[in-house]
Amino acid sequence: MLGAWTVALVAVVLGGVVQALVPAPVRLGLLALLAAVVVLREFGLISVPMPENARLVPEHVVHKGRLAGGIQFGFEMGTGMRTYSPSAQPHLVLLAMLLALPWYGALAAATGFAFARWAMAAASIAHSDDGGWSDLWHANARVLAAATAVGTVTALTSGLLS
Repeated sequence: MLGAWTVALVAVVLGGVVQALVPAPVRLGLLALLAAVVVLREFGLISVPMPENARLVPEHVVHKGRLAGGIQFGFEMGTGMRTYSPSAQPHLVLLAMLLALPWYGALAAATGFAFARWAMAAASIAHSDDGGWSDLWHANARVLAAATAVGTVTALTSGLLS
């Protein structure tokens, strides 16, 4: 949660500048265009590479112990900046924070991101160590990506319209 909220805080500060300087129709039009690209990507209709820090948390973090290592690992995973990124949805939410969301919307989005990160880890624990989780994910990845993309865009749209 702290990692996601840190990213939201930075996005709110930068977004305040962007939102003050760029007219709302331009910002919302750009956000709508980017949302369409993300949905098409998640449905597998187009291929657009996403920026990612394609590496795992370093081994030395684990050696800091259960508490300190766990806190650092959780913070880094919560930022979304220190991991693989198979989905473009976090990028869309970050852009929404910069282009359109008020501070409380950014906080809500960051909380949702942190919860989703936790839910994935918690769900994987319920499966065996022999690849059961990965097999399940890969078998349903396209449907899950499409469904969550529609959910993300719907949540952002309803939040912006209210």
